Amino acid sequence: MLRSIILAVLASTLAQAHIIISYPGWRGNNLITNETFPYGMQWMYPCGGYPTTTNRTFWPTTGGAVAFQPGWFQGHQTAFLYVNLGFGTDGPGGGPRNMSFPMVPPFQLLGPSKNPYPGTVCLPQVPLPVNTTVRAGDNATIQIVEIAAHGAALFSCVDITFAEPNDPRIEKVNKTNCFNSTDFGFAELYTITTHEPGASANKTSGALSRLLQPTASAWSWFGYLPVVLGSVWMIL
Repeated sequence: MLRSIILAVLASTLAQAHIIISYPGWRGNNLITNETFPYGMQWMYPCGGYPTTTNRTFWPTTGGAVAFQPGWFQGHQTAFLYVNLGFGTDGPGGGPRNMSFPMVPPFQLLGPSKNPYPGTVCLPQVPLPVNTTVRAGDNATIQIVEIAAHGAALFSCVDITFAEPNDPRIEKVNKTNCFNSTDFGFAELYTITTHEPGASANKTSGALSRLLQPTASAWSWFGYLPVVLGSVWMIL
């Protein structure tokens, strides 16, 4: 009974988390929760479980705007965002083989509260991944990944066809389809090195050191470990 209650609560919580790509388009509505996807489709990699679309969106060969509604995780006020690109259609399901070419540095989204919030994020000029070139007519897929404080991730995609920047088939960017909600804050991600590769674990500093280094009480158990193992062996 208790397990059923916990699963019901988790399902209702996870169903509120979602990403909707508002520009340049969206692969399709994967905000689905059913018996097959009890926690929703968007937890599935890649692209939230939705198949490649045949109705592609035109996007500039020089890079362009990306806007999305991050939704929110109940109980999580912050999230990490990644915007990646995959090239071609020779991968699983007619999509790219590799969806992990970063277009922008990952960044942190700061929400106004721990409640789900349907605001909008706009990145007005997202470049192509470093050291990549494309031609008009090439196909690709943009994937947005949102990672919650507890480590779970949401995936959502838009399938694109590259076009020259002045191509009339590219939808114009304006204040209605690409804007940043004022209640959102943003932060860059940074790393403080606490343990260099090959260094002694005893030199680890900061809060991470308390996770990596056993306490005195933990070390004391190692002295009893052979006795415990020996007792188990005797029982067997």
